[in-house]
Amino acid sequence: MSTTVWRNGSVWISAGQSTHALAARDGVIVAHGDDALALIDQAHDVIDLDGKTLGPGFGDGHAHPVFGGIETLFAPVRGHDTLEHLLAAVKKWADENPDAEWVRGEGYDPSLAPRGEFDAKWLDDIVPDRPVVLRGMDYHTAWVNTAALERAGITGSTPQPIDGDIAMRPDGTPMGTLREWGAWGMVYDLLPPLSKEQQIIAVQAASAAFASCGVTWAQDAWVSPETLDAWLAGAHAGVLTFRANLAWLAEPEGKWRDAFPTFSEFKACVDREAPELLTGGTIKFFADGVLEGGTAAVLEPYCDCPTSHGIPNWRREELIEAVAECVALGFQPHIHAIGDAGVRNALDAFENAIAIHGTANNPIMAHCQLVDEQDMDRYRELGVIANFEPLWAQLEAEQTVLTIPRLGQERADRQYPIATLLRSGAKVSFGSDWPVTSPVPMQGIGIAVTRTTDHGVGPWVPSECLTLDEALTAYTYGVAVQAGETQAWGDLAIGKRADVVLFDTDIHSVTPFDLRKVGVLGTWLGGKRVFG
Repeated sequence: MSTTVWRNGSVWISAGQSTHALAARDGVIVAHGDDALALIDQAHDVIDLDGKTLGPGFGDGHAHPVFGGIETLFAPVRGHDTLEHLLAAVKKWADENPDAEWVRGEGYDPSLAPRGEFDAKWLDDIVPDRPVVLRGMDYHTAWVNTAALERAGITGSTPQPIDGDIAMRPDGTPMGTLREWGAWGMVYDLLPPLSKEQQIIAVQAASAAFASCGVTWAQDAWVSPETLDAWLAGAHAGVLTFRANLAWLAEPEGKWRDAFPTFSEFKACVDREAPELLTGGTIKFFADGVLEGGTAAVLEPYCDCPTSHGIPNWRREELIEAVAECVALGFQPHIHAIGDAGVRNALDAFENAIAIHGTANNPIMAHCQLVDEQDMDRYRELGVIANFEPLWAQLEAEQTVLTIPRLGQERADRQYPIATLLRSGAKVSFGSDWPVTSPVPMQGIGIAVTRTTDHGVGPWVPSECLTLDEALTAYTYGVAVQAGETQAWGDLAIGKRADVVLFDTDIHSVTPFDLRKVGVLGTWLGGKRVFG
């Protein structure tokens, strides 16, 4: 038997409960405090915390880890502060990879162009001879060049998709900005599949990123057959160092009917091939798009387009029917809902499932960015888990340049009602939506506590700020509630898995503004060190 003891620091067991030492045997927590210290003589490893904090490993309640790993394979388009720098990065990668059939990149900043609309001609100037497809950091928008439009057969006469938008120039030709799957899927469907080697590299990169910031469990909120192949390749290659639940992507317009039986087969495959690390009990729905792109479904029209209520990716009636069938098959529904109309449709779907089946299988609503006052209490009443990405609750460019002009100030100041829902008795979990934004939980926790940007802008709607323990709980136990695994992890209670993270400081002595800077010195998965 292998025993590890962590001593000489602060052990945050859960909200309101701390101790000074922890012991684990064969990956399971067996003792706290002095009882843990009594096991030092038989320990195989003794970790001196040196006054720093040890806490439960984080859960990420909504992320796309394989997508995050895939970003490392292609043009580095993320993080550029000007359009010129972004274009230079694309050109450099294209020049260095002359044999690549497609020039691809993931995660550019959509606020670098007015209204988030990018022209194909800008890419034509740097890569005229090959198709280029870049996806925005919201993962709901793509920017392509003329060659890519031609490959996909997108012209001025192409009908607008029901679940997407092809941005057009004043002369009626496609601009090169494609919003939502219905539009950019026409291009992405043409991309060559990843090789097995690339799949393993992507999962290894995702594992390294999560381990370095203390994440030991994640919800992959968008899994296709190709993504499943990557997960299994990574698990079989031994490079997967966190646990994950996979959510199978359901598509509207009747496509889900044929897909649901396949999802049961996928789940059985996961249970058979990688039961120690992977589960597959969730189905993902996109109720709408995103506010910054004007595609989130809203009850009142957008200020900058008075005829638009956004794009509900599912007709309300079909979403209600599909969620009920999802629950009937024993899957957990996980619905992306950002606009207040999208939120209401999702709540209606959950309510209907409960009326039919007596349960909605621990339903999750991701993002919950704009919630109408009439719907606030429905989260608690229906047992819906509100999964927030707290890093977004600050006044950065996506808000000031794109979202607020579209919503107007009154609606803008009702975004991300995290404290309101939590204190109403609703269940709240946290996630990152990585690679849309950073996977680092402490960055999100710092924003949840302060609602202030790195540059000191804020606090934005200070009544929605959380305490540190509330935020830590949402990123640990709250995600375990979402996963339905509170008996196994989520805090450092005796008998639970030794999924733990060691910070580089005593986190309760740090000023609220500096929480986002707290680093990780070590991460353990089931008592095995995977980082540090």
